[in-house]
Amino acid sequence: MNTSGKVFLVGAGPGDPELLTLKAAKVLRAAEVVLHDELVSRDILRLIPPSADLVNVGKRSGKPSPRQADINQLLVQYALLGFRVVRLKGGDPFIFGRGGEEMEALRQAGVDVEIVPGVTAALGAAAAVQVPLTHRELSSTLILVTGSSKQSDHVANWPDRWPSNATVVVYMPADLSLLKSRLLGSGLSPATPCAIISEATSESEQTHITDVSNLADSPTLAAPKLLVIGEVVRLADPRRLHKQLSDLAFSQDLAEVSSSNTSNTLESAE
Repeated sequence: MNTSGKVFLVGAGPGDPELLTLKAAKVLRAAEVVLHDELVSRDILRLIPPSADLVNVGKRSGKPSPRQADINQLLVQYALLGFRVVRLKGGDPFIFGRGGEEMEALRQAGVDVEIVPGVTAALGAAAAVQVPLTHRELSSTLILVTGSSKQSDHVANWPDRWPSNATVVVYMPADLSLLKSRLLGSGLSPATPCAIISEATSESEQTHITDVSNLADSPTLAAPKLLVIGEVVRLADPRRLHKQLSDLAFSQDLAEVSSSNTSNTLESAE
């Protein structure tokens, strides 16, 4: 045990262990205590030394899970005992990962804390299906929002109008009917394409392509998932999507329409 403890808030990335940063892997291999999310992959957990204490503090919707205040307290206690502590979180700690709350608790307790960023889910998921979140001809604005919040009014407080050239990514989308209403109410065209991406960058990854008008009729995909909205979704690789969605009766017609729309969009931009 060290004479002076320290906490590392580490992003584990979107799922694929090869997307873990070199620094994150280095910190994990030197950890004495690891408090990890439920959805961190087993391959990443295998990097942790067998001698380290492993504590699952993951939050799963609808199931009993530790309160955030209890997680904060555990981090402080382990650090004050002198341990080298890693708080391992999916994606990036500071993007809808409660890393800010944990950092504040550690600072208030006088605990040394370091942030190790990770590839956030939006980047990993978009790359996996080859959807560029920005594009000079299609999208010069990127907006990240969450489908859940500690303050319920924050979820409802969407802008009156979305920029016409924006890509919107919704983390943890829940009520798709409500999301559809909010998107239409914010001025988005019903024909705006959407992609729901489930378990991004993992072997179980699935993607459903639709548009805002049909969003509420989308199939239920496994968590974790996110929703990408915007014209850039038309650039998704239809061959990859067809392979992923074979179990969901993905239509080859949709793949052909997507490919055609991509060509038309690029031709009009030239």
